[in-house]
Amino acid sequence: MNPTYLHAAVLAAFAAALPASSVFAAEVSAAINPKAVLNAMERVADWQLDHPSKHRPDDWTQAVGDTGFMALAGISGDRKYRDAMIAVGDKNEWKLGPNHYHADDHIIGQTYAELYLQLRDPKMIAAMRASFDDILANRRTGTLDFTVKGNQDRWSWCDALFMGPPTWLRLWSVTGDQRYLDFAVSEWWVTSDYLYDKEAHLYFRDSKYFDKREANGEKVYWGRGNGWVMGGLVRMLQYLPANHPARPRFEQQYKEMSAKLLTLQQPDGLWRASLLDPASYPLKESSGSALYAYAFAWGVNQGLLDARTYKPAVQKVWSALVTNVQADGKLTHVQPIGQDPKSFDNDATEVYGVGAFLLAGSEVYRMAVLDKAKPQTVAVTNGTDGQRGDELVEVKLAGGIKAPVVMDAATSAIINSQVIGKQLLFSVNVPAGDTRRYLVLPAERLAATPPADVKTHARFVPERLDDFAWESDRTVHRVYGPAIIKDPKEHLISSGVDVWVKKVRYPVVDKWYKTGAYHKDAGEGLDYYHVGQNRGCGGTTIYTDNALHNSSNFQSWKVLADGPLRSVFELTFGKWDAGNGRMVSEVKRFSIDAGSNMTRVESRYSASGKGPLTVGVGIVQRDGQGDYVTDAVGGWSSYWEPQHGDDGITGCGVILPAGASGFAVTDKQQLTLGTAQPGQPFVYYFGAGWDKSGDFADGAAWQAYVRNYAHKLKAPLQVISK
Repeated sequence: MNPTYLHAAVLAAFAAALPASSVFAAEVSAAINPKAVLNAMERVADWQLDHPSKHRPDDWTQAVGDTGFMALAGISGDRKYRDAMIAVGDKNEWKLGPNHYHADDHIIGQTYAELYLQLRDPKMIAAMRASFDDILANRRTGTLDFTVKGNQDRWSWCDALFMGPPTWLRLWSVTGDQRYLDFAVSEWWVTSDYLYDKEAHLYFRDSKYFDKREANGEKVYWGRGNGWVMGGLVRMLQYLPANHPARPRFEQQYKEMSAKLLTLQQPDGLWRASLLDPASYPLKESSGSALYAYAFAWGVNQGLLDARTYKPAVQKVWSALVTNVQADGKLTHVQPIGQDPKSFDNDATEVYGVGAFLLAGSEVYRMAVLDKAKPQTVAVTNGTDGQRGDELVEVKLAGGIKAPVVMDAATSAIINSQVIGKQLLFSVNVPAGDTRRYLVLPAERLAATPPADVKTHARFVPERLDDFAWESDRTVHRVYGPAIIKDPKEHLISSGVDVWVKKVRYPVVDKWYKTGAYHKDAGEGLDYYHVGQNRGCGGTTIYTDNALHNSSNFQSWKVLADGPLRSVFELTFGKWDAGNGRMVSEVKRFSIDAGSNMTRVESRYSASGKGPLTVGVGIVQRDGQGDYVTDAVGGWSSYWEPQHGDDGITGCGVILPAGASGFAVTDKQQLTLGTAQPGQPFVYYFGAGWDKSGDFADGAAWQAYVRNYAHKLKAPLQVISK
């Protein structure tokens, strides 16, 4: 297919599922309430899906539109907008544009990174990371003079500050690689020092405009160009750490430009193509005005701009922008690329204008949602020197908040959450040393709630001999119930833990059990792990007199929570002889979180006689050369198995947060030993990884994961709720 039409084909596929949008019964409302704002955004987005642009799918025009679609996806109750962005990434093979150094070909990476934050699929950022690593290794240091060949290998024009730096910053946010942050910040200020007029508090488009003048004698500062900078400032400040030394300078420039631009808003609420000579450019212009609406509304919502001063300006520009939306959802008055800003059709539209409108709408929507609201504010701080991504935090839910939703305070997106009892759980991404804020609101304040991504699942499987299976978006386990003991083919007595490996981030347990075809990899993963009567990966034993004393299969089960972010269940094991005639029974409470390869287990033993029990958490030892590593101080062990033919390699890890009393290898079972007091909780973690999952390239990567996980347990995220 001709790449010019590729993006069109992708979006057209989603448009086919939409209702006919050529005629709507009512005009789009300019009211500022959640329902009206979201309706206006969806109306415009649906028109764009139904009339896809013909630009190259990784072109900056499309990519700006995609940033707006991502903003809409964060607040809409309809998943089609995010699905459309995933389809775009798939068609692009998650690659940046063809011009290696050019900022315009980097902006598509903002959508990739934001999708990765939600779905954590490594392929979404792999190509971008490789490209940026190469840029860092072969960094350009030439002039920003726009008349010199090769100048656009750096950010030599002001539009680039929307396209480039926020992409680098988002990649830093999801990887923790400090080089990306440092590059974004340092190169921003190189451009700023060159193009920013510190007296006018506006940007020249590029160096060719330094000496140009408008018909009225004023300097030339383009409306949309400065809109790109304002949008870029917002998208930098969304991710720049609060304690970063450059943040005050970014905020100062943002406030200076806002104050200047406020004086340049025209009576109709819009800004003109020329900021200082609007009389020579009388045409309405939607795209630049939408970027200012986005920036002003974001600043009011953050408390960086005075609401009494700037909120009226936001209300005015939003009303004007909605007036430029036709009844069928078409956004008009968008200045085309390279066309005379003094003369273009009133009916003109472009996908980048739609993107700017949707960005503006997301912050106007938030403004309406928060109007007179008193949200519960949660601050999450990462006091460690490592990235804490895709990790759950929990807080006690404030009284009076029913059906809570969690909003990312920096971006307005509604993020995945779950209530268990009186505790609210939600997923966070907090770089080293940073603090991120979240707002907890009753769902009734929103016009819609985005559907949750189901990332964990646990269930009893009576149709497969009473298995109990559970999974996160990273791994799958199962244990065996009573029916398999009496099955004429199996006769299996085992409390060992099985592993199913997966390379997809969505649930597979129900699907695989339904088809029964999970011993061959059909693109999602498979079950090639053999447990039998071994401990498998994380099965326990009572270790007495250097011998294993294993329980039988679980007797009963109870599911306490089943996703979307955490699944919790209990399994009960009947009495067995734990050595020397001492009878023991056990209740295990399992808990698995989204984003985690590890399962937390809290065991409580009942035992005859007095005294503690020595518990061994086992990993079966395979024939062949594996890599088994133990750390008594850290309380963990890691095993990278030998290669299992074409199926790959499984890694297993065990962590005892209270510390390991020792390690033993008995009957080919590698045991991490700890002490349990009957009636008291004994806590341990176990988990598995796979070399074909995209997460662990080798044994060193798996070992690092287990070690870092043990470290995180000792240094939890700090959560403050108000």
